[in-house]
Amino acid sequence: MKLTVNGVEHDVQAPQLASLLHVLREELDLTSPKAGCQQGGCGTCTVLVDGEPRRSCLLPLAAVEGAAITTVEGLGAADELSPMQAAFDEHYAAQCGFCTSGFLLAGTALLNGSPGATREEVLEALSGHVCRCTGYVKIVRAVEAALHGEVHPERVEASFEPEETDVLIPGSPA
Repeated sequence: MKLTVNGVEHDVQAPQLASLLHVLREELDLTSPKAGCQQGGCGTCTVLVDGEPRRSCLLPLAAVEGAAITTVEGLGAADELSPMQAAFDEHYAAQCGFCTSGFLLAGTALLNGSPGATREEVLEALSGHVCRCTGYVKIVRAVEAALHGEVHPERVEASFEPEETDVLIPGSPA
């Protein structure tokens, strides 16, 4: 079966009833969709299917044949973030990062479909996405900033290398 992910066509060997999440992570090595609850309730596996947010853990391959799949890897590049990625960076909306890709894609779908969305529409679009680290305030602010064009992707500095840190106690991670 052929699967188009982030604009690239792939030949997929998995059975047609395999979940899209499994194929993305295990066959295509795309790690932004996460395996959270595996029941469609947490939103960590969210991808865009023809521009609409969908839970990849619940989607069999047969249901997405011929569709365009987008993951976070397809939103922007490290040196050229999408508006939603830049908003999350500017508003410190990511904590541990496990849920972030689902929120980014839900926000991107809202931005593409309803750029003038109200706060209530933002909350509705993000409902069903679970973050265990935050109170959602920064996430909602980031999505609203992207919707209102209040982001500056050009200000985000790409960091590819981990910074050198001083080892305070030899043999210790401190």
